[in-house]
Amino acid sequence: MSDAAQPVIRAERVTREFAATPNPVVACSEVSLEVYPGELVVLRGRSGSGKTTLLNVLGGLDRPTSGSVWLGGLELATASEDQLVAARRSELGFIFQTFGLIPVLSAAENIEVPLRFLHTSPDERSARVAELIDLVGLGGHAEQRPAELSGGQQQRVAIARALAARPKILFADEPTGQLDSATALVMMDLLVDLVHHQGLAAFVTTHDPVLMLKADRVIEIHDGRIQTTAPAGGS
Repeated sequence: MSDAAQPVIRAERVTREFAATPNPVVACSEVSLEVYPGELVVLRGRSGSGKTTLLNVLGGLDRPTSGSVWLGGLELATASEDQLVAARRSELGFIFQTFGLIPVLSAAENIEVPLRFLHTSPDERSARVAELIDLVGLGGHAEQRPAELSGGQQQRVAIARALAARPKILFADEPTGQLDSATALVMMDLLVDLVHHQGLAAFVTTHDPVLMLKADRVIEIHDGRIQTTAPAGGS
């Protein structure tokens, strides 16, 4: 990562509160951080620590109660819904713990979905899907539906779909939570390779200490506050 690189995502004093009786719940408080191209950042913390809330705010899926989140020159907290939809479709990629694949579609068709939203031409869609299937090692499985794939293969489809529109940053919320330890490590190795060889930025939440060794940087969150940030063990 070049010292001159500009962050893909920048958060400034982000707080997110949820209404509750008798007192509001502060899910994240005064969080400031940056994520750069070619960097895999892991956010660690126990369940209920604020990991998912912070990821949703950084990814434009939720708005902060206060503070700012910048995606390049776009301030997500004050952006219009149309601007947020456009950003999520072309600049932000998401991987969720439950994969979120469409059961009636094949692996290739699932990967193609974001490109259809962008009105990409059929020839371009076909070429990009074929490229991604090869990239994530799904050769021979393109026509299979999710129920016919293993958990690891479904996660590969989810990663390929998240990359389809060539986003600037990939958000992954507990992406290995439903995978066995061996498959989880394979998935993290794939993410590391994508980040370091394609200049993608990635922000991953996890509570698995083994996966943290694959990160460029580990941030710890406790009760909604960033406690520590440090280089990880490397990959």
